[in-house]
Amino acid sequence: MSQVVLVKEVAPRDGLQAQSVEITLAQRAELIGALVDANVPELEIGSFVSPKAVPQMAGTDQLASDLPTGNSRFSALVPNMKGYELACQTGLQRLAIVVSATEQMNQNNIRKSLNDTFLMADDILTRAAAEGIEIHAYLAVAFECPYEGLVAESTVLDQARQLMASKPARLVIADTIGAANPRAVKSLMSQLVNEFGSDALGCHFHDTRAMGLANVYSALESGVRQFDSAAGGLGGCPFAPGAKGNVATEDVVMLCESMGLNTGVDLKALLEAVSLITKIIGREQGGRSHSWLKHHWEKLV
Repeated sequence: MSQVVLVKEVAPRDGLQAQSVEITLAQRAELIGALVDANVPELEIGSFVSPKAVPQMAGTDQLASDLPTGNSRFSALVPNMKGYELACQTGLQRLAIVVSATEQMNQNNIRKSLNDTFLMADDILTRAAAEGIEIHAYLAVAFECPYEGLVAESTVLDQARQLMASKPARLVIADTIGAANPRAVKSLMSQLVNEFGSDALGCHFHDTRAMGLANVYSALESGVRQFDSAAGGLGGCPFAPGAKGNVATEDVVMLCESMGLNTGVDLKALLEAVSLITKIIGREQGGRSHSWLKHHWEKLV
C-alpha cells in the first residue's frame, strides 16, 4: 500500500466561498501563493460559478491567468458545461464537478434534478476525455443530506458505479455536512477501494461533529490515499445548512506524517498560510492541532 498521501488544498475555494467578510482578488492570490509555498500537491483556486450565487468566487478566471510557479497542480470547480467552457478558456487542465447523492441537494445546490445532474456529469466527462481535461467527480452528501437525512450506502455505491463508468480521473466521496462516522466511512470506502482501487478514489470530509480527522484515519485504513482539506479548517457549504469547516490541512498532515506517511507538505510554511487566513478573515483560524504544531512542528519534519 502506498506510503504517499496526496493532499488537495481547498481553502481558496471551499474555504472562502461562504465567508461573510469581503475578500479581494489580491487576497485570494496571496493565499494561493502562500499555499504553493507550502508545497501542497494540489490546490483548488476557486470555482467558475455565477458571481450572483457565490460572490466570493468572482474573478476566478483572472486568478487562473496568473498563477504562481511551484510544485502544486491547480484545479477549479465547475457547476455545469458553461463553467467547464469558461474554465478551459483559462488553460486549466484539471477541473472538478459535483453530483449530489439526493434529489433535494441537487435542487438546492444547482437547481437540477438528480437525473439531470448525472446526465450533465456524463456530458462533461465525455467532452473532457476528448479534450484531455482531467475531471475529479465529487459525490456530495454521500453519508447524510441536510434535506433528506441519512443516505443509504447502497445508493452511494450504485451512484459511484454510474460515475466511474464515465471514467473520471478521480471519484471523491464527500461528507458535505460533516455527518459521517468512522464505521460508515470504513464500510463504504473499503468496498469502493476493493472495486475501483485506491488510485481512483479520494475523500472530502468536514469537521461539523468533530469527527473529520477520525474519518480521515478510517479512510486511510481502507486504503484511500487522496484527501481534500483546508488550511486552518476553513470553509463550509453555502447550500448545506449546518455545514462547518473542512478538516484542517495541518491536522491531516500531522496525522499522516506521524504515522510514517509522506505528504510532501511544508508544515512551517503551511502554518504561515494559516496565519495569513486569520488576517484575511479577521478571526483566528486553525485546526485542532494548530496550537501544538506552532510550537512543535519540527518534531514531524
